[in-house]
Amino acid sequence: MNANFTREEALALLKKYNQEPFHIQHALTVEGVMKWFARENGEDEEFWSLAGLLHDVDFEKWPEEHCKKAPELLAEIHASEELVHAVCSHGYGICTEVKPEHIMEKILFATDELTGLIGAAALMRPSKSVMDMETKSLKKKFKDKRFAAGCSRDVIEKGAQMLGWELNDLFEKTILAMRSCEAEIQAACASL
Repeated sequence: MNANFTREEALALLKKYNQEPFHIQHALTVEGVMKWFARENGEDEEFWSLAGLLHDVDFEKWPEEHCKKAPELLAEIHASEELVHAVCSHGYGICTEVKPEHIMEKILFATDELTGLIGAAALMRPSKSVMDMETKSLKKKFKDKRFAAGCSRDVIEKGAQMLGWELNDLFEKTILAMRSCEAEIQAACASL
């Protein structure tokens, strides 16, 4: 898989269309999560992480055209068709009919909403961190539909099904993935 651009170009594009610190933090989180999953699966860490970094490139400025405006923006950095497909497929059944086909696309689909739920749950902890979060406490938050109501439980469940994983496995792996990049993201976000 090939992206056709550097991380620096990707980050510049992301920041060109996203100024809200929350959106940039989310992009950095999904980037780190995708890098961890790539490593776990023996896949291309650079490609997977770039897809994670840019998955919401169009969301802040064009929420009603999410995943539809992305190809135009990604063309600015000459993104490969593979990367454009990956970015667009994370909105499958929500805002686009581009279906996740590769395992990377399915993981991106499954973890996008879940990172938001985990992040919100971490903020409720005394530590404000995922480092001491357990799967069972996340399960409780997942079952409470009022908690982080903007994070679609249906999408998370559908993502786990696409991957053929139990929900607990998806939770556990995504917590580990977020632990792997938490300190780096906090440092990057301190300068936003």
